[in-house]
Amino acid sequence: MLSRNIARASKTVANQKRFLSLHEFRSAALLKTYGVGVPDGSAATTPEKAYEVAKALGTNDLVVKAQALTGGRGKGHFDNGFQGGVKLISSPEEAKELAEKMLGHKLITKQTGEAGKEVTAVYIVERRDARTEAYLAILMDRSTQTPLIVASSQGGMDIEGVAAKDPDAIKSFPVPLEEGVSDKLAIDIASVLGYTQEAIPEAAKTVQNLYKVFMERDCTQVEINPLSETPDHKVLAMDAKLNFDDNAAFRQKEVFSWRDPSQEDPEEVTAAEYGLNFIKLDGNIANIVNGAGLAMATMDIIKLYGGAPANFLDCGGTATPETIEKAFELILSDKKVNGIFVNIFGGIVRCDYVAEGLIAATKNFNLDIPVVVRLQGTNMAKAKELIENSGLKLYAFEDLDPAAEKIVALAPKA
Repeated sequence: MLSRNIARASKTVANQKRFLSLHEFRSAALLKTYGVGVPDGSAATTPEKAYEVAKALGTNDLVVKAQALTGGRGKGHFDNGFQGGVKLISSPEEAKELAEKMLGHKLITKQTGEAGKEVTAVYIVERRDARTEAYLAILMDRSTQTPLIVASSQGGMDIEGVAAKDPDAIKSFPVPLEEGVSDKLAIDIASVLGYTQEAIPEAAKTVQNLYKVFMERDCTQVEINPLSETPDHKVLAMDAKLNFDDNAAFRQKEVFSWRDPSQEDPEEVTAAEYGLNFIKLDGNIANIVNGAGLAMATMDIIKLYGGAPANFLDCGGTATPETIEKAFELILSDKKVNGIFVNIFGGIVRCDYVAEGLIAATKNFNLDIPVVVRLQGTNMAKAKELIENSGLKLYAFEDLDPAAEKIVALAPKA
């Protein structure tokens, strides 16, 4: 059974590493280009700009939202003691004052933990009343490999809570890939959102436009909560969460230019620059593996033999001596690490390249902790010869179980 740490890594790999998340103001601007209604507003990165934006909106009914990639912003608090990342205001002066309290400070929520997320911008928007708050999301259904639209009339709240209390309030609509969202399907979806009849046609068109965003922009998720009907029967996306597949970065250059590295773990950002997928965990045995599935299995077997993984690190299919050395640098930044387990299956990756990287890293970092190496595949014999002739304290294995058992014995938990 996977440990809590391994489960956390699995969730992170599935939901974070593969997907780009955008700030709310970026998502709103993108939706607007597709004809989706959003409240008028703009982002500001200085208090002075916040004042200008608020004044230009020409209304005293405004909302200031701290831009940090976390949920629960309204209930969060800042590292300077200021409470709440979403505030209702009635003047440009208030926008400036709040921006001064939010910008450059870390917003701490239930999702971020005590580390918090730095607020790099504030989003000032007009405050629009809602007659009805609905929920709508588009994602891929893994079981059918087709898009799925999830809709509920109970928006504006935690959808997981709605699912637990009233599962019948959530409706799912598979979308045929060949047809997309037809006019009939769009009407069917719009009809479960709890809107008045006057808003149904616009809601149906909004559903089709959101699906167009999902498909054309290589989204992994489009979540609108709430998707509201206003008193004058307009349909507006009051808040939006858009995720994009990292594998599509080469054809979604505009979207990926909006990435905010300040919202990501600095070590993970550095790892990505070298083609490494890295996530720090709580254990003491670091591991370097090629392939996400093999990495999960490696952490599992470390746990099976009584050890505790210190990280998830997938060096992918293009590992070189340089990337292996960078991997060592990342894992050795964790002072809890007292052992390293390298598990490489050499298909595209050449085992001798990995061995060269291991030898260079061991020498450059003057390692005094055990390193167990399990190599299989391309140029395995050459790699083994390099390791054996290195004169270094590297333990080479061909089979996984004895290798895992060895590193756990050599690197006991503190």
